[in-house]
Amino acid sequence: MLKNWLKIAFINYRKNWLSTIINILGLSVGLCVFLLIFIHWQDEKSYESWVPDKDNIYLVENHVSNFGDLTQSSYPQLYASKEKFPEIEDFAIANIWSDYKVKLVAGSNSSYSSTGQVTNSFFKFFPFQAVAGSIHNALENQTQITLSEETAKQLFGDEYKNCIGKTVKTDQNGKLYTVSLVYRLPKENSVFKSDYLIKENQEPSEDQWLSYSFYGFFKLKPGTNVKLLEDKLSKQQQYHEEILSKKWGNEVNKKDLTKVYLTPLPKIKLQAKGEGISKGDNRSIRILLGLSALILILSGINLINLKTAQASQRAKEVGVRKVVGSTKSKLVLQFLLETFMICFAAYMLALALLELLLPSYNHFLGKNITLNDPKIFIYTAALLVIYALVSGLVPALYISNFKPINTLKGNFSRSRNGILLRNFILTLQLIISSFFIICSMIIYIQVKFMMNKDLGFNGNQVIQIDFKKTNFHEKDYDVRKYELLRNEVKKIPGVADVTGSVQSLGMGLRNASIAKYATDTTKIVENVAVGGIDENYFRFYNIKIVEGNDLNWKKASDTINGTLVNETFVRKMGWNNRQAIGKEILPGWERKKKYKILGVVKDFYYGGVDKPIDPAAFYNYDRNWAKNNMVNLQIKLDKNDINGTLERIKEFWITKAEPGYPYDFEFVDKQFAKTFEKFQKQQTLFTMLNIVVLVIALLGLFALSSLLIEQKLKDVAIKKTLGADEKTIVWDLTKRFLLICLIAVFISIPFGYYAMNEWLKDFAYRIDMPVWPYVLSLFLLLILTFVVVSFKAYRATKINLVKYLKYE
Repeated sequence: MLKNWLKIAFINYRKNWLSTIINILGLSVGLCVFLLIFIHWQDEKSYESWVPDKDNIYLVENHVSNFGDLTQSSYPQLYASKEKFPEIEDFAIANIWSDYKVKLVAGSNSSYSSTGQVTNSFFKFFPFQAVAGSIHNALENQTQITLSEETAKQLFGDEYKNCIGKTVKTDQNGKLYTVSLVYRLPKENSVFKSDYLIKENQEPSEDQWLSYSFYGFFKLKPGTNVKLLEDKLSKQQQYHEEILSKKWGNEVNKKDLTKVYLTPLPKIKLQAKGEGISKGDNRSIRILLGLSALILILSGINLINLKTAQASQRAKEVGVRKVVGSTKSKLVLQFLLETFMICFAAYMLALALLELLLPSYNHFLGKNITLNDPKIFIYTAALLVIYALVSGLVPALYISNFKPINTLKGNFSRSRNGILLRNFILTLQLIISSFFIICSMIIYIQVKFMMNKDLGFNGNQVIQIDFKKTNFHEKDYDVRKYELLRNEVKKIPGVADVTGSVQSLGMGLRNASIAKYATDTTKIVENVAVGGIDENYFRFYNIKIVEGNDLNWKKASDTINGTLVNETFVRKMGWNNRQAIGKEILPGWERKKKYKILGVVKDFYYGGVDKPIDPAAFYNYDRNWAKNNMVNLQIKLDKNDINGTLERIKEFWITKAEPGYPYDFEFVDKQFAKTFEKFQKQQTLFTMLNIVVLVIALLGLFALSSLLIEQKLKDVAIKKTLGADEKTIVWDLTKRFLLICLIAVFISIPFGYYAMNEWLKDFAYRIDMPVWPYVLSLFLLLILTFVVVSFKAYRATKINLVKYLKYE
């Protein structure tokens, strides 16, 4: 019986070779796209899976009114919570900075390494494998340092396993540390991959309750009610927030006090509410996963539609089999087997495509995903079986329900039920296609809008070089290092100008505080970007001063307590630009000192244009804490010799400025462009998915129209005999498909509008919902449908009339 079924299956595959190829290609492409997104999702979910007690470890996050969701906590918050709440077994701090490099020196060897500051409980939470030393007493005091295996090899060579007790010097503070542990970093995905760790030096202080500076983790007792503990932690934080606000003379909005959230360790990559801890883009991945599932459904629709369309060709076969005693269940199994064989062939082709495309996909995402997780194949194999059952069962049941007496008379092709089912499935297919077209065009418009938005500054031919917080020419302060580097770089031929600032364009806010109107302290502006700047900063970037004057660096009053603010700051104070000039403010970064507003600068962006511009205040970098945070140079290059100037700067940097350190720079406009990357990737992925959807839909439409038109060839022959011209015949064969397309687009419009309106809510500066993508989707699908169907319809008008009329 099975052998007979297989013979019949291959006969039908060969007979309907076009629809078979389209089914296999459509399914393989759909499966490949789904698998690419799925393995990306699985890779993001796998972070910290190596931690033994991961299910009881939680990241402590805070929603703060001034700053929104923060991944960081305060030290007193963590310390006091562990003492107060018995549900908390212990806490750990893990301030890991993978991008911040420090030079370690041991003898004549050095290593440029990423750093981390942690509490001594860190290794209880995250038990790295010890290569030398013990994790149990690795960070008992501030003089100890732990090294990764690779860093230890660089510092001590082949004898790295015997380095316990030896000393290492850092350029961060010139301090000597004793090596207490060499650990092996986890091979699995993890955000905790510092080259070396030292102990966090912090003591609990009441004034630091609102200083959110630490990545804190709680280990909870099994069975803890996490929601109840979150409420307790929130009330504790709110209590201290009110105390400190009264102490500092700030108003407290009781409706928007701090709330504490506990995010499970295995979910911090995808579900952390704040930025930091290498946060992934959970929403985008879920959207892409849903869209790839839609593509998979679309491929299944093709399969169902083509199988039901082929029903008339197999109606007599079914009728004969039923007459000779075949049961309905056997017929269903036979057709399911045929569907499963197509699905299996598509699955194998999809795996081959996946292996071929994975390197490019990894490069696009900046990841290193591999296919070594057996769970992926188990999940996808199970998905294949379910998919084959669902997509095969509908046509199988449909065909097996034929009544022998009707099918043997040959009148099944006119079954109203068969036509309605095909029309419904085709409509659903075109709804999905229209939805993708609408969404991809709106995403394109929004991303283009952001990329073309006036940033408020000119960063052309400007590079930024970060330097280290170390001595330069034997001077003790970072500000002196900045000034010496600035003056030396200015002398290099091809350098047009040099400036510096605490805040870096394209990097978002590094420092923020509050500011009050000195005359009326009830007027408060929160989350003010505070930026020490060099004398020429606004001229350097062509940032316009719309009211008042720039800081006069020859005037003591300007440099000591003068400030410029941006337009957003002025609006939030309730003033206009002219009213702001001469007003005095009390900034949070210096509580007792008044700053006089000398000018208002036009709003410009520090970070991405998806977020609103923050209020900002600017002042002389050498008058307060900012002087120890001038850690980068911004250099404008002469456009006539950019490459030569870059080479000269590099030579100066590696020989005189910071010998022994990697030389690294970034063009400011490219650095700012990175803020668009997330949305450009979304746009690219959605465009690729849209192309896949259209190709699958049009291939399915072509195969379906081919089958249906072939069933009408006798009607075409009769019409031609009676004198119908080619245009009339083509229109008769295509108009039904065009009507289905029209209905599908109108149904898709509300779904597309809702989805895009939700997506656009993430943007502070967004386009108004455009109309033309909906109109264009209609015309584009109508044209494509007409072209695809009319091609086959036109060929139908060229048939041999004798062939179809000789038996009439």
